[in-house]
Amino acid sequence: MEDAALLAAMREHAYLEGEFTLRSGKTSKYYLDKYRFETRPELLEALGARLAAKIAEVEPDAVRIAGPELGAVALAAAASIASRLPFLIVRGEAKEYGTANRIEGAFEAGERVVLVEDVVTSGGAAADAVRAVRQAALECRTAICVIDREEGGVDSLARLGVRLHPLFRAVDIARAR
Repeated sequence: MEDAALLAAMREHAYLEGEFTLRSGKTSKYYLDKYRFETRPELLEALGARLAAKIAEVEPDAVRIAGPELGAVALAAAASIASRLPFLIVRGEAKEYGTANRIEGAFEAGERVVLVEDVVTSGGAAADAVRAVRQAALECRTAICVIDREEGGVDSLARLGVRLHPLFRAVDIARAR
């Protein structure tokens, strides 16, 4: 799927207008509903391929992909299939039963992972995931998101020494036809 067609499909299925409160607490006149593009197989497949290509381009030494629950798990799985890199799931909090893990999946301390995110606004959720990955003794210096709303996420991650690489910016979705 070409970029123009992917952007148009994402706009059609996931771009909502109205009054929305974002995770950051800010209000917005539009919302990019990640579940509306992540649950469509043709869009998820195209995004997985683009994420895999971006990982190879900007973090070729990565040996795993990390995806924060819930929103980025499908994206991490799609990128994993396309790249053949195994993926990890980053829980919001460690579970209180079984293994009590916050990071799900097999890994070795010191491995380099690339964080995959869906929509980044202020970068708070991505920064939390980076901290969790690092607490598990994994190295993370790169994050890739599907859409950057360009509202501080790049700076938030830069303060942690992480570079954010978006596939698209919110303005790309807004302008798509």
